[in-house]
Amino acid sequence: MELLMVLVKDYDDKHHIIPQLGTIEVIKLKMEERGIKARDLEPIIGSKGHVSSVLSGRREITLKMAQRLKDYFNLPAEVFLHSA
Repeated sequence: MELLMVLVKDYDDKHHIIPQLGTIEVIKLKMEERGIKARDLEPIIGSKGHVSSVLSGRREITLKMAQRLKDYFNLPAEVFLHSA
């Protein structure tokens, strides 16, 4: 059974590559999944301008924003602490 599991994992690793998403892509994907707009993130990120700057990649996500996004989207904080 263990050998079979190793073989299946090896096959999956070679043939099913999971792309790594950047922070902004994760946020946008979660927004799309939930059907929310940028304005819905204002209580989490800040003003309309801050939200726009974060979503366009012009502004970095702060630790406070990362904590709020983690709680809002129910994802690990590490997702929001990497720039992309």
